[in-house]
Amino acid sequence: MFVSTKTKDATRFTKETYLYWYELMLLLRRFEEKAGQLYGMQKIRGFCHLYIGQEAIAAGCMTATRPEDPFITAYRDHGLAIAKGISAKSCMAELFGKATGCSKGKGGSMHFFGHKERFFGGHGIVGGQIGPGAGLAFAEQYKGTDNVSLTFFGDGAARQGVIHETFNLAMLWKLPVVFICENNYYAMGTSVERTSNVIDIYKLADGYEMPGDSVDGMSPEAVHESVARAVKRAREGGGPTLLEIKTYRYKGHSMSDPAKYRTKEEVEEYKERDPIDYTLGKLQNEFQVSEEEIEKINERVKHEVEEAVQFAEESPFPDASELLKDIYVQKDYPFIMD
Repeated sequence: MFVSTKTKDATRFTKETYLYWYELMLLLRRFEEKAGQLYGMQKIRGFCHLYIGQEAIAAGCMTATRPEDPFITAYRDHGLAIAKGISAKSCMAELFGKATGCSKGKGGSMHFFGHKERFFGGHGIVGGQIGPGAGLAFAEQYKGTDNVSLTFFGDGAARQGVIHETFNLAMLWKLPVVFICENNYYAMGTSVERTSNVIDIYKLADGYEMPGDSVDGMSPEAVHESVARAVKRAREGGGPTLLEIKTYRYKGHSMSDPAKYRTKEEVEEYKERDPIDYTLGKLQNEFQVSEEEIEKINERVKHEVEEAVQFAEESPFPDASELLKDIYVQKDYPFIMD
């Protein structure tokens, strides 16, 4: 599947691309809504950070990359994990702490992982994935592939010291990595304006002579185009890029956050630019997609989420014998990048 045909004036995305974006974003939205509901029912425990509102980033990144490209992110990881190919069943089971989960029920919400899908977490330490993201790029460069690491972090993590060390080496070694700051404007409950004199995060790239750009994260087209440019540059040996993708989370930082630090009017303003509604409008108005076809997608997504919940409910908890497994690497364990 590819996403566009070049015209004289612009890049035109195909009907199939919008259908893919719509179904993927809808799946992420419905999965997260169900996760929030189940958390309230205490079916899901511990930390839980929802991706609702940020779905266009996952959608645009998927069409701009290849399955072989590794992704790594922070603890708001459900959406990217599912987009990368980890099944909704496996993800829901992980939220339930079940043995059939993508991290064997040991990681929970913040630590999704999929070796086969090239999804390397899910990291609970703020900014902790930024260095390993460059490490994934180094491994690809060392092996001689043209795969590109997409390393995601939030606006809060942009204030961590590791970002500067990583940017320095990534540029020095021209690593094939795209650094993506999912700027949803609030690090937990603190707005970007209260944490730094530099509120345009993409400008941090200037100190390392790294290309940087600001992107509309409510538009799957804008995300795709910016990521595609950065990935092409990395594949061709041009090194890293920093993309500040401006998005918005409709819910609190986590399920325990009532989000009283922002107004209802602010949230509603962003909901008027909802990427799912926007994509649906494109399908209906520009491609004359019928209500019947849209309803089939809606039902397919609904069924997938329902199946995921049933799978999680019926799956067993990890056996006590699993407690000390997967802590240390075994000598016969294959190299993670093989």
